[in-house]
Amino acid sequence: MFQFFSKKYFLIDYLEGFTDIHNHILPGIDDGAKTPEESISLLKGFKEFGVTNFIATPHIMSGYYPNTPQTIKASLALLQNELKSNNLDSFTIEVAAEHMVDPYFESIIDTKTFMPLKEDFILIEMSFLQESINFKDAVQKLNHLPISPILAHPERYAFVHNKFGDYQYYKELGTFFQLNLLSLCNYYGPEVHKAALKLLDANMYNFVGSDVHNSRQLQTLKEIKLPLKTIEKLKPIIENTNYNFG
Repeated sequence: MFQFFSKKYFLIDYLEGFTDIHNHILPGIDDGAKTPEESISLLKGFKEFGVTNFIATPHIMSGYYPNTPQTIKASLALLQNELKSNNLDSFTIEVAAEHMVDPYFESIIDTKTFMPLKEDFILIEMSFLQESINFKDAVQKLNHLPISPILAHPERYAFVHNKFGDYQYYKELGTFFQLNLLSLCNYYGPEVHKAALKLLDANMYNFVGSDVHNSRQLQTLKEIKLPLKTIEKLKPIIENTNYNFG
């Protein structure tokens, strides 16, 4: 008799027309797609459930992925040429970046060589193990430009899981929060899943993104089933993402 209350729904059924603002679909540029062929395979997989609009966000991370506007745009051009060669014209792909807040990041801010989302926003991240020592200074610099920082996947930062009040601190600094859709299952582990649901219940998310890097993650996304209560909390965040970036 509890079947009605336990029913779950496929998340992807609510993503048709969604603009994905966090993903790693560009080829050969970070830990995402390695080749144009892999990029196209991911794009076709997204299209199966109605997602054809993307803002690609390769990592900019000193010492690991030292990308620049030039390398990112070159990767986009490579992918666009491959799409054209395969007569695939149904995708809209813009570029930005996922910026690691490391010591090098402030020089990127100062020289304005960052890659924003739609000019008004910028996607940033930290180490999952500890807060960036210059996080506050970097966020304040961005807000003074002004450009609004979006903190990617706050639910994944393990150092905040037992200090929930720190999330409010990041909000008060002037950051928006972006939920990883894969955090809504146990893909990153139970603690991340728990934090994601807690932040969702507290209405702290502003935007959502897939953060898909590979076919395995895309397949997991296709399999996520959620209770209606969670779906209803997600809907306005999906709509807000589309409104600002679609």
